[in-house]
Amino acid sequence: MNVRFFRRFVKQLAKLPRSVQASTYARIELMMVNPDDPILRRRRLKGALRHLWSIDITGDVRALYEIVDGQVIVYQFVGSRSQLYG
Repeated sequence: MNVRFFRRFVKQLAKLPRSVQASTYARIELMMVNPDDPILRRRRLKGALRHLWSIDITGDVRALYEIVDGQVIVYQFVGSRSQLYG
């Protein structure tokens, strides 16, 4: 599977602390190796965001992505739950 990043995702990630940035890259790598790993807490979102999936980065930080054509994971947002869902 290929991975792509929206420009918005890259900008949001750059604003996070370096430790969270490192955790984000580690979780994305884990997602590529084992998307069903329970540490990711991967789930499909509901409502207006139902086309997106979420993985846990840290206790409060999530990364939201979309699967395009079953082959490409496009990361669109990263941030705290209140930033993403509020």
